[in-house]
Amino acid sequence: MTNYLVTGGAGFIGSHLVEKLAKRGRVKIIDDLSTGKRENIKGLDVELIEADIRNLKTVQEACRGIDYIFHLAAIPSVSRSLKDPLPTNEVNIKGTLNLLIAAKENRIKRFIYSSSSSIYGENVKLPKVENMPPAPISPYGVSKLAAEYYCQFFFSVYHLKTIILRYFNVFGERQNPQGEYAAAIPKFITSALKNQSPIVYGNGEQERDFTYVENTVRATILASEAPEEAVGKVFNIASGKVKSVNEVLLSLSKILHQKIKPIYVKPRPGDIKNSWADISQSKKFLGYSPAVDFEKGMRQTINWLKSNS
Repeated sequence: MTNYLVTGGAGFIGSHLVEKLAKRGRVKIIDDLSTGKRENIKGLDVELIEADIRNLKTVQEACRGIDYIFHLAAIPSVSRSLKDPLPTNEVNIKGTLNLLIAAKENRIKRFIYSSSSSIYGENVKLPKVENMPPAPISPYGVSKLAAEYYCQFFFSVYHLKTIILRYFNVFGERQNPQGEYAAAIPKFITSALKNQSPIVYGNGEQERDFTYVENTVRATILASEAPEEAVGKVFNIASGKVKSVNEVLLSLSKILHQKIKPIYVKPRPGDIKNSWADISQSKKFLGYSPAVDFEKGMRQTINWLKSNS
C-alpha cells in the first residue's frame, strides 16, 4: 500500500487532498492546527501528527516509510507577511528545507511542492507562463520563490524527484471566511448571506484566475502520477480563465438573486493588479484540465458556507 505524507493536511486545500488520498493508501498528516482544523479531516482513516515543520527531528520521523510527500503547509497570507515577515520566512523557507532534507534521507519517490502565483508579482505580461522572470512584491511571494529554488536545488544536485505547482487563487469549501487574513471569495459570500456590503480593496477591476479547490487537488494528485519528464519542472495550476473582482460579485449576486453593494476602499500593499495563468504546460505534462467551472464551484462553496455559518 502506498504511504503519503501531507503537510498542512488539516487545512483548506490539504484536507481535500487528504480526502482523496485516503482512498488510495495510508495517509499521514503534519499540521500544527494554526489554521487547519481537526473537523476538516473528521471521519477519515488518517494519522494526524500535530507538529511544526520548523522542527527538523519531527519532520524526519514523520517521513520514515513514506513514498510521496505533498508539501502544502505554509503561512499563506500576503498581508500577514507584510505585517510580520519573520514567521512567514521561518515556516515557508526553513520548513520546506527541513522537508526536503528528510525526503532526501528517506529516498522519497516524489516531492510535490505547493507554491503560489504570488511569485510572479507585478510582471505585466499576461497570461503568466512558468518561465517568465519572477518578481514577488511581498515577503510571502519571496518565501514561496525561495522554497521553489530549494526544491530545484535538491532535484539538480541530489536527484530528489520534485515537482513545483503554482496555485492560483484557490477557493471552495472549508476555506475560512473569518479573520483579517481571510480570502476574498468566502468573505464576499459570508457578507452577502448576512445582507452586508462586502469590502473590496481597490476598484474591483483587478483580475484573478480563480481556481476551484477540486481542480487544484486533481492537478496535485496528477503531479504525483505524471511521467518522469514532468519531474524537476514547475507548473501553473489554475482555471486558465480570468475574472475581475467585480465580475465575481456579479456572479454571486445572480446566484443568490440579491443585489450586492460593495464598499470600495484603497488597495492593500502587496496585492497584485492582475493574475491569469497559462496552463498549457500542466495540460501537456500532467494531463490536467479543470473539470469544475467557476459558477459550479461558486454554487458549491455558497452551499457549504450556508450550512457551516
